[in-house]
Amino acid sequence: MFYPEELVEEIRLKNDIVDIIGSYVKLQKKGGSYMGLCPFHNEKSPSFSVSSSKQMYHCFGCGVGGNVFTFIMEYENYTFVETLKYLADRAGINLPEAQYSEEAKKQAGLKARLLEINKEAAKYFYYQLKSRRGQAAYDYLKKREISEETIKQFGLGYSNKTGDDLYQYLKHLGYEDSILRESGLISFDETRKVYDKFWNRVMYPIMDVNNRVIGFGGRVLGDGMPKYLNSPETKLFDKSRNLYGLNFARISRKPNMIICEGYMDVIALHQADFTNAVASLGTAFTGLQANLLKRYTKEVLLTYDSDEAGIKAALRAIPILKEAGLTAKVVDMKPYKDPDEFIKALGAEEFKKRMDTAGNVFLFEVEVLEREYDLNDPEQKTRFFNEIAKKMLVFTEEIERNIYIEAVASKYRIGFDNLKKLVNRYGAQLVVGQNDQPKERITQGQKQKNKSEDGMKQSQKILLTWLIEDTGIFDKIKDIIGPGDFTENLYRQVAEILFCQYETEHAVTPAKIINRFESKEEQNEAASLFNMTIRGEMSDLERRKALEETIMRIKKNSLDVQSKKAIENNDIQALQNIIREQADLQKLHISFHDG
Repeated sequence: MFYPEELVEEIRLKNDIVDIIGSYVKLQKKGGSYMGLCPFHNEKSPSFSVSSSKQMYHCFGCGVGGNVFTFIMEYENYTFVETLKYLADRAGINLPEAQYSEEAKKQAGLKARLLEINKEAAKYFYYQLKSRRGQAAYDYLKKREISEETIKQFGLGYSNKTGDDLYQYLKHLGYEDSILRESGLISFDETRKVYDKFWNRVMYPIMDVNNRVIGFGGRVLGDGMPKYLNSPETKLFDKSRNLYGLNFARISRKPNMIICEGYMDVIALHQADFTNAVASLGTAFTGLQANLLKRYTKEVLLTYDSDEAGIKAALRAIPILKEAGLTAKVVDMKPYKDPDEFIKALGAEEFKKRMDTAGNVFLFEVEVLEREYDLNDPEQKTRFFNEIAKKMLVFTEEIERNIYIEAVASKYRIGFDNLKKLVNRYGAQLVVGQNDQPKERITQGQKQKNKSEDGMKQSQKILLTWLIEDTGIFDKIKDIIGPGDFTENLYRQVAEILFCQYETEHAVTPAKIINRFESKEEQNEAASLFNMTIRGEMSDLERRKALEETIMRIKKNSLDVQSKKAIENNDIQALQNIIREQADLQKLHISFHDG
């Protein structure tokens, strides 16, 4: 869909990137930018930077970056048009009717057809459950005490034992192999040809918050493996960004959300009127899911299985929830394994009591840690208290830390002052360790990636960043260097737009440049070009010298590249001009230095 560039820019300007990203990610002001934990990969130290002045974001850890449009598209898995409509609505801007471009038609059409296919598949699975062939699956659900109403609400179904009946059904509806290949429902294999992804399984449609079927989970009947199978990643489905049952839980009007492990736990809880239950989709709980929950609640109750795997899952989820700014508590379900078993054995009223007395997550972590030590052994007991003291450092506020020290000291009879001294000792060591870390002067703010960047690429990035931070540089370098001297293709494209912006508007808007690129990879790389940072103070002389060296290095490299091309093409005239420019480099160097 085509919208005028002026309208797109108006929408971008009326949606401040710090406000938008701040509603998803906990941000903290640091210098001229805001820092937070990247929502696109798991990390413990913030490397996700959001710039108010540039109206851009960049993660120095995983490399993602872009403007406000890019963020919403990446986070919400929206198309550009969907993102534009979302941000326009937020800003109170009415979008006019517009014509579809061919690419927009293709993308919107693909997503719409995939949603249609999923909807048809869900209907088909539901029909099969109610048919004679689905009797075993229906009996399984009845044995699990799932009511007819709940089966209908969650759209539960059954995939037949035959290998390709869903494929044949969808083909009968007119869907071609190319679109079915992208649905994740059909597998294409050279040896077995075509077969259904799910067969002989109880089916659980996975819906987004708008009640659209975006994927499926399937529980095998019998002893087949794997026991549970989810849809693969598709244009619609990303398991790290969705939660099973959230389409119902988000409108439950409950004061919190319950996180559990499996589909049946969610279904059993909803059936018992705990309509605020959700589950992660066969993967470890992620920061994206925590930020998704944050839109609907401030408190989360963890009801992971009480076995070892469930305890580990809870321990992994706790810091992720905390970093997202959510309060978390742990529900004790002993002696039962999960919410489904608990409710069947003791009933909903008893489960509500357990929810009301849910335990503090830090004290839960301490209890789990205690199991690793024999507290009757003085040496192991000492190590236990040392580990607790280290864990206490997560509390940055002294009052909060003292409260927890008091609670732990009272429970284990160690004495408040003794434990506090131990905590303070580890705190002091941490500060010293941080102060001893070497500081770089010019850096990307990230540890070296597996493959270090080429030096010339880095120089070109530095110059592009300096150009947007100090537009006065344009006038100083206009007779020395231009867009054509940026030898990397994408860098040159960005430089051309940047130089054109300055020439026509006498100002630069880096966030506007991102919209010129279609692929996520190009948008990420374009954003990284404006995020070279300088650590430490530089005097005017040092800064000028560094800038001068960077410019001359780029110019020399550009002339070297041009010279090779001229030789290859046997272009004598071009070669003579290049030789003259190379000879003039020293003069340009002095002229720039004096200027």
